[in-house]
Amino acid sequence: MTHSSVLQLINDHYFIEKYGSGKLVETHISWVILTNEVVFKIKKPHNYSFLDFSTLNQRKYFCQRELKLNRRLAADMYLAVVAVTEENGRVFIEYGNKQIIDYAVKMKRMDETRQMNLLIEKGEITQEHLEQIAKQLAKFHQNTDKIKVAPDMNTMSHDFSDILNVKDFIESHLGQQEAQIITDAVHFSKEFLSAYFEHITERHKYGFTIDGHGDLYSQNIFLPKNGAPIIFDCIEFNDHLRHIDVLNELAFFCMDLDYYKKSGLADYFIHHYNHINNCLLSQEDHYLFQYYKLYRANIRAKVGALKAMQIKEKAQLKKQLDFVNAYLLLMKKYLTGSLTNALI
Repeated sequence: MTHSSVLQLINDHYFIEKYGSGKLVETHISWVILTNEVVFKIKKPHNYSFLDFSTLNQRKYFCQRELKLNRRLAADMYLAVVAVTEENGRVFIEYGNKQIIDYAVKMKRMDETRQMNLLIEKGEITQEHLEQIAKQLAKFHQNTDKIKVAPDMNTMSHDFSDILNVKDFIESHLGQQEAQIITDAVHFSKEFLSAYFEHITERHKYGFTIDGHGDLYSQNIFLPKNGAPIIFDCIEFNDHLRHIDVLNELAFFCMDLDYYKKSGLADYFIHHYNHINNCLLSQEDHYLFQYYKLYRANIRAKVGALKAMQIKEKAQLKKQLDFVNAYLLLMKKYLTGSLTNALI
């Protein structure tokens, strides 16, 4: 699939008659088609260091994985994997036995006004919301698979250092000081992992490495007016990025609240979660939790830069670069905050 073929699909009279008008939303790895009642997500044929969607078989496999894994927390939202087909130059979805050119995950469309990141911006998040999320996540983490494969320090270091792949782009668009944050963070990560890897391994032995969500931040949570939170869009494309210490999972969510300058809510959430499912047991755990917040800000900056690389329109690029810079500044805040005592 290409961008133009996705546009052709949603503008075809067959699609409009069946689903109504379609709106296209793009991420760095997907085309997402919004209709009145359902959503279709098509994977872009990219091959990055952390995922490979380059072949039709790969995209089919990862659509099936996305459906299965997300049904753990959002069973009613994830409906099916459907084929994208082509005939006589026309592109169809969910229609007939034509030549299959791609696959899509079909989902029930939710009320986007109840997406958590939007509610945060409106100042409508309450402690009750955080209690609900903590309760749901604690139950999920207690019941999901425990990962037997032990952590590997070189792999963890490589995951953190992967941001170096966008460092030149960041330096050319944001400046040398912003690029220096990346250099400093990568250096710190190597020292931290060397000092704390024995502790990380001990936590693994106690069962804290889980098959988690892997992409736990507010944009991936719906908060219906009535009913439980809906946590969706977990990482399906790389098991390694989902097989993580529970602190790594929770740090992403708390880092996101920090990004929105809601650190008080982040503290309330982790305290409430820890009361249900105790995972912060020592000072070393607290330093590890802060390190994982640094790592998660790193990931958001990297993903934001990858998306910026695909943008040509100047105003949109400026907005995306501001997004990247905000996460770089958050990384700097973590590096110069409580983590400064971690290596003393």
